[in-house]
Amino acid sequence: MKLLNFNENNVQKLGVKTDRGVVDVAAAAERYSAEETPVTVHGVIEGGKEAVAAVQGLVDQVLADSAASDLLLEEDKLNWAPSVTNPDKIICVGLNYRKHAEETNAPIPKYPILFNKFSNTLTAHGHDVALPKSTNEVDYEAELVIVIGKKTKYVSKEEALDYVFGYSAVNDLSARDLQLRTPQWMLGKICDDFSPLGPYLVTADEVGDANNLEIKCTVNGEVRQHSNTSDMIFNISEIVSYISQHLTLSPGDVILTGTPEGVVLGYPEDKRVYLKDGDVVTIEIEKLGSITNRLVAEV
Repeated sequence: MKLLNFNENNVQKLGVKTDRGVVDVAAAAERYSAEETPVTVHGVIEGGKEAVAAVQGLVDQVLADSAASDLLLEEDKLNWAPSVTNPDKIICVGLNYRKHAEETNAPIPKYPILFNKFSNTLTAHGHDVALPKSTNEVDYEAELVIVIGKKTKYVSKEEALDYVFGYSAVNDLSARDLQLRTPQWMLGKICDDFSPLGPYLVTADEVGDANNLEIKCTVNGEVRQHSNTSDMIFNISEIVSYISQHLTLSPGDVILTGTPEGVVLGYPEDKRVYLKDGDVVTIEIEKLGSITNRLVAEV
């Protein structure tokens, strides 16, 4: 199932992508008196397989009802919201692709390098991202996102995937001059709207093996990153298990899993051209769709 969020009349709503359009879950639940069906993305995540089944049943009702065309929305007319709207934690893994570590002349990590972002960084497909006044070196990073489905701590690598609800795509925008000002990377990662997330939250069963997905970034139509998640140093099970040894993971937590080679920082200094006003960046991951944002100068 492909879940998504959109804004309508200043209200954030849940949708489900189908071949005939996006089902407005709240409107459908009201039409068919499905009071027990969750109508928010976090309600579905927390409800697990039973919640997903309930939403799927509602979607099937809409598609079978010839009088329900008003419950099917056109994607290109949506005002998108992040695919996960209110995560308790945003945890990031740095230098997690071998070729990316090599292009930046960094040693291959022995343990996952972790840092964090905050909810102010979240934005959605189709929304402009302001280039902060405090930096001149904003870089793109195409990344796979893990979304946790069940509360867990000390989970083994063998059982870790049982706690994954699904996956999304993100652009882990990074202000390199701020990131590398000190040994701690956080400052370069936490600017407003620096985590465009979406367009969909795709359930794990639909994705299958997320350790083998094509991943791509384009800037103004030019391919800058093109790799596969199989190049990750630490795979999904290892990442979830490792983080859970140190803190409790909760439903709706998101984990950014690192970026492949091709970032601006990986070029020789005299060939680095960072993102500028008007640039359009698209992150595309196999089975997860593509998320596009335009960069604009902050005023």
